[in-house]
Amino acid sequence: MHMTDLRDQRLRAIADLIRAEPLGNQEELADRLAALGFTVTQATISRDLEHLGAFKTRRDGRLCYALADRALPASTDGPELATVVRDWVRAVDFAGNLVVLKTPPGSAHLVGVALDRAGLPDVVGTICGDDTIFVAVRDATQAPAFARRLRGQQSG
Repeated sequence: MHMTDLRDQRLRAIADLIRAEPLGNQEELADRLAALGFTVTQATISRDLEHLGAFKTRRDGRLCYALADRALPASTDGPELATVVRDWVRAVDFAGNLVVLKTPPGSAHLVGVALDRAGLPDVVGTICGDDTIFVAVRDATQAPAFARRLRGQQSG
């Protein structure tokens, strides 16, 4: 079997495991993978989780891995984006042409994916860390209004 095929199978297995049950850490994931015949190091699991865009979120009261495709509505062009902002964005600020969003730990990717999928005309792109998102708008004059719009969608 080709190395890429094995990696693809492992990535599919990880995604299936994350969707099927609340896994809270890489050790649990490694145990489940071993039961399926995949022997991997923690570093490999870490890279695979990053490749899949996995992030930690609360599920049934427990912090566990999730994938953006399961956490987001199928379409994020309108009320869905507002829901993601309301539920996940804790603070909004801006500097120059960057709007900076703060989220709970491990949640930035979820919001970044929603923003990217929304295809907003004034957004050039996003960069996500663990709990911070930089949203580049086309022009610094657009940043204050964009930040205000996002603040208006936040929960009180």
